[in-house]
Amino acid sequence: MKILIADDHRLVIEAVKVKLAELGPDVEFRMALKVEDLRHEATDDLDLALIDLTMPGAEGYSHIAELRERLPALPIIVLSGVEDPDVMRAAIDLGALGFIPKAYSPDVMLSAVRLVLAGGVFVPQMMLSGMSHQPAGAPLAAADAAGGARSTSLDQLRGLLTERQIDVLRLLSQGKPNKLIARDLGISEGTVKIHLAAIFRALDVRNRTEAVVAARGLAGL
Repeated sequence: MKILIADDHRLVIEAVKVKLAELGPDVEFRMALKVEDLRHEATDDLDLALIDLTMPGAEGYSHIAELRERLPALPIIVLSGVEDPDVMRAAIDLGALGFIPKAYSPDVMLSAVRLVLAGGVFVPQMMLSGMSHQPAGAPLAAADAAGGARSTSLDQLRGLLTERQIDVLRLLSQGKPNKLIARDLGISEGTVKIHLAAIFRALDVRNRTEAVVAARGLAGL
């Protein structure tokens, strides 16, 4: 397993490496201290990337978006000292499959990484007020994090959504941003947004983040 850790503090990288070594004896780590390093180290043989938001060379979230577009199949987790729900939501909307505040414990980080590697999405509790009563920092399985996800099956959704909208939902559950969904399906980003509005209504969710979490709870998607 190859994991890239991108952070401008070597101590953070070394601490994360020590904890993630518990994933197994065959874990190989790469590191990036700035965005230029990230571009060089991020290759298609990676299994996971943990990336800080405020690295040297970063302009907003552009380095996350760039990596998401270049390696759309790579699971990305944002590891950040920022605890602003709007920032977390922006990272998830760009296609990150998790957001781990650095204030969380190493054990929570490890659980979050295991969840993402298993195909889940890790969403901090502070983003999910009103959606779940799990303790802060607890890794949220997709079906547990969105109200109604357990009671809505894929078959039921087929009665509410078109096949094209199901296709959009499937790509959304993979963490793909609108631009990549549009490219994969040969439609415009405006059409993707229209389909997403229908998906939000069908899943009874309020935004893209909740939809991603709910979609990952649907068997057979």
